[in-house]
Formats: sequence, C-alpha cells, structure tokens
Amino acid sequence: MSPILDKKSSLYILTVVILGAFLIPYTGSSLNVSLPSIGRDFGLDLVILNWIPTVFILANAALILPFGRSGDIFGRKKIFTIGISIFTLFSFLAAVTPSAYFLIFFSFMQGLGCSMIFATGVAILSSVFPLGSRGEFFGIYVTSVFIGLFSGPILGGFLTQNFGWRSIFLFNIPLGLIIIFLIYARIKTDWIGSRGENFDIKGTLIYIPSVIFILYGFTTVFTVLGKILIISGVSGILLFLKLESSAEYPILHPQIFKKAVPLLSSGASLLLNTSTSAVWVLISLYLQLIQSISPLTAGIILAIQPLLVAIISPFAGRLSDKIGGAPLSLIGIILTVLGLYMATFLKVDTSIIFIIILGVILGVSNALFASPNTNTFMGSVENRYFGSASATFSTMIFSGQLLSMAIVLLVFSSLLGGMEIDPSEYAQFMLSLKITFSIFTIICILGTILIFLMVLKLKSKKN
Repeated sequence: MSPILDKKSSLYILTVVILGAFLIPYTGSSLNVSLPSIGRDFGLDLVILNWIPTVFILANAALILPFGRSGDIFGRKKIFTIGISIFTLFSFLAAVTPSAYFLIFFSFMQGLGCSMIFATGVAILSSVFPLGSRGEFFGIYVTSVFIGLFSGPILGGFLTQNFGWRSIFLFNIPLGLIIIFLIYARIKTDWIGSRGENFDIKGTLIYIPSVIFILYGFTTVFTVLGKILIISGVSGILLFLKLESSAEYPILHPQIFKKAVPLLSSGASLLLNTSTSAVWVLISLYLQLIQSISPLTAGIILAIQPLLVAIISPFAGRLSDKIGGAPLSLIGIILTVLGLYMATFLKVDTSIIFIIILGVILGVSNALFASPNTNTFMGSVENRYFGSASATFSTMIFSGQLLSMAIVLLVFSSLLGGMEIDPSEYAQFMLSLKITFSIFTIICILGTILIFLMVLKLKSKKN
C-alpha cells in the first residue's frame, strides 16, 4: 500500500515529477535547434552531427523498460533521483565538452538519465495520487511535457543565438539541482512495488541491444547494415519475449498484457505516436520550402499544437477522472484521424488558415487522447507493476517517435533519393507529403480501432 501523504508533500512530489518531465522534451527539442551551431564549431558532417540527438533518443527508448523495473524493485524515487543526478552531471560535461565525440557520449548519458526519469515519473504519480484523482495530475504531467516541447525551440534558439550552443546545456543545471534539493529536503518517502524480487539481467542484456538494433535499423533501412540490424533486433526481441514468459522475475511483466485494456491502450499509443510525431517536421519543411515562410513565422505556426495540448491537458485529465479516460481518448484519436486526413489535401498554395486549423485540431485531439489514455492504462495495472507499466508505456511513445521518422525517411528516400530538396523536386516533395500523410492516416485509423475495442471492453465490464 502507498503511504498516505499530506497535501504539501504531494505538491512537492508533483513539482519534482513535472520539472523532470519538462527537462526531457526541452533538452531534445532545444538540441535540434542548436545542431547547426554545433556542426560549425566542430566542423562536423551531417552523419556525425545527427548522432548527437540520435543517441539521446535511442538511450531513452532502449533503457526506459529496464529502469522502470529497477524502480519497482529498488524504489521509484531512488531511480528517479539517480536519473536526475546523471542528467545534471552530463549536462555540465556537455557544456564544457572539448570535442564532438565526447558530446555524443555525453548526449547518450543524458538520455540514460532521462530514461530513469521518464521510467519512474508516471509510476510515482500513480503511487501518490488515488485512481479517482489521478487523471488531473497526469494532465498536468502531459502539460509539462508539451511546455518543454513548446519552449525548447524558442528558448534553445534564443540561448544558442545569444550565448552559444553550450548555454542550452548550462540551462539544465540549476533546474536539475533544484529537483535534487527538493527530493532530499522535502520527499522522505519511496515507493517499492516489488520488494525482494530479483532483477532480470539476462533479459535486459538481450532487450537493450535488440531495441537499439531495430530502432536504428529503421533509420538506415535502405542499407545492408540497416536490414541486418532490423532482422537481428527482431530476432532478439522474439528471444526476449520467450525468455520473459518463463522468467520468475521478468522486466516486462506478462501480467500487464494479459488484460485487454492495457494491451489495447499501449498499442493505440504506439500507433498514434507513429502517425503524428513527424507531422510537424513535415509541416515545417512545407511552410519554409514550398510557401517560403520565414523560420520565425513557421515556428509560431508550429507552436499552436503543443501550446493547445499544454493548456487543455489538465482539464482533459480531470474530466477523465469523472467520466473515464477511454471515451475521451476515442474522441481524441478520431479527431487525429480527421487532422491527418486533412493534411493529405495540402497543395502548393494552401491557405495558412488551413494550416492553423490543422494545428488546432491536432492540438485538441492530442490533449484529449494523451492524459486520458495514460489514466486508463495506469488505472488497469496493479500497484506493484507501476514502474514496469509506466516504462512500457513510455517505450511505446519513444518507439512511435522513431518509427514515425523512419516512415518519413522511407517515403522521401524512395521518391526523392535523399532528404536534400531543391526547387526542381518540389512536385515530388508534395507527392511524398501526400503519401506520408496517407500512411499516417491509415496507421491512426488502426489505433482508433484499438481504442474503440477498449471502450467496448470497459463498457462490458461495467455491465
């Protein structure tokens, strides 16, 4: 049983978790803005330069699940604290790095720290706040994530332009120290769901490289190495699942997915993130290349979606406590399908008002889906599996993000032969855009079916 905490202690815990939730997307999105400056300073080619954000995402995606399980066994606060400490330390080292190769390593270690934060944040909220009020706090958590996504390009661009790219890493340090201080000074409780159980080292050693192989393989799918990595990774995951089904203390608990609701909820989250994560990268290219809009104006238009998610998510979470998360998730994902289908009609001379409406629809839809679906998922899982469940859910999100970009790479490489686009290829660019959004629409429809089945399952339970 979770200890009963007073309101003040709960507020400190919420503050710590949402500050951690802000840092992760802020770091990722501000890093993308600073890449050109980093490349100029170190004289890097695009291949080396792209390894900096890639290793950050790969570390998150591959390590969240093992660290979620570690939180269940050793304490969720303990893993969260180690994560924020590692993240803060390597933010400092990244800021003073002498070379790009050190920066790649430090970026990986930042991702490792972030994976510990992300793996335990939702689990801590689930441990502290009761089921009937949990949705509201998940909404605040999602808001923090999207404020990070919203402010990363703006704040990161400002810092890089005025103080140099190293300042984006220095910005993390005081926030990290504040979180560490609050944990040690104000939070005395830890939450252990699987006390005394052993950590599955064998499964972890198979799982981590398998995930890295699959996700990185998809980003290089047209090369021989990419195909080998994908085949090796899939084989590794199949072996991992076989071992986990008979392991005494697995890192991925089969019990979580023996119930239909968490299986459908997490599957829908994977499909929705696969269908939406790359949308605004494509819209940014479209606005700046096809419509010749300035980066600043494009950035303002792109900010509409995360800003709406940040504003609406707490209300959506609170509403999910009252009426249930599944109906709201269904409305949200249906609206997402509508937005993606609208995007297939983009033309060279499409009105900016149309793009703004698209941003509004996808912002509202994401807000209605994210926190209510998280509430439904965590509400269907036993307390002792909160760490593994939270980490599994986060793995779906990160995997969806990478798969989304892999689909873009697949389509654009097929039609354009690469990602460099000149005016003579704008017609092919528009065709690539239409095909990609069509694929995303179909994927999101599949996610809608899963959420619809989840609604039916929960309805039958009530009856």
